[in-house]
Amino acid sequence: MENENLLGKIALVTGARRGLGKAIALRLAGRGAEVVMNDIAEGKAEAEAAAEELRALGRRALVALADVRIADQVEEMMDRALAEFGRLDILVNNAGITRDALLARMSEEQWESVLDINLKGTFLCTRAALKPMLKQRSGSIINIASVVGLMGNPGQANYAASKGGVIAFTKAVAKEVASRGIRVNAVAPGFIISPMTERLEGEARQRLISSIPLGRLGKPEDVAEVVNFLAGEASQYITGQVINVDGGMVM
Repeated sequence: MENENLLGKIALVTGARRGLGKAIALRLAGRGAEVVMNDIAEGKAEAEAAAEELRALGRRALVALADVRIADQVEEMMDRALAEFGRLDILVNNAGITRDALLARMSEEQWESVLDINLKGTFLCTRAALKPMLKQRSGSIINIASVVGLMGNPGQANYAASKGGVIAFTKAVAKEVASRGIRVNAVAPGFIISPMTERLEGEARQRLISSIPLGRLGKPEDVAEVVNFLAGEASQYITGQVINVDGGMVM
C-alpha cells in the first residue's frame, strides 16, 4: 500500500482541472489528503471529471470554482472549503497562464493578465488561506513558480516577472508566518511535458532537450512528488525555499 503520509489533511489546489494542477491533486489524494480542486467556471466539466478520479482513490474531492484574480470569489471559495472540511492544511498556488510576446510588441493586456493570475492570484489565495492556518498554528503553502523566474526567457518578460515575484513573495511570507508554524515554499519547474512542449518537433525539440543535463523533459508527476514532500511532515524543517525541478537546467 502506498505511504499515506497526508491522511486526514485537507489540501486546496488552484488550477486543478488538468495538467500540473491535476497531477498535484492526484498525488496529494494518493497520499491520503482530501482535496479542494479550484478552477474557473469555464473549466467546470473538466474539474468535475478530475474530481471523480480522486474519489475513485477513496478521497473526498470538492470542486470550488473561482477566478483567483477576484478577491470576493477567492474568499467565497475558502469559506466553502472550510464549511465542507473544517480546516485547511495545504495550499498549492498552481493557477497560471502565459501570454508570450517580445517586449516591444507586448500589450498592456498581455502584461496585466499574466501578473494578475500568476502573482495577484497567489497573493489573494495565500491571504485567504492564512486565516484558518494562523488559527490552527499549522499549514504548508506551496507556490508553483518556474525556472523562468530565476533565469528569464526571451518573449516571456511578463511570465518571468510574475514568477520572479512569486519567488520573492514566497520568501517574504515564509518569514512572516514561520513563528506560527506555517511553512511557505516554492517549486520551480523547468520544461515539463505539456500540450505546448508536445507541439515542438524536430530540431526545436532536440535543442530544448539538449539544454537539460538529464536529457529529457520533466513529467507532471516529477513536480507533484516534490509538492507532496513539501506538503508533508518529512519537510517540517524546510521553509522559504525554492526547489528547482528542471533536470539540472538552471545549474
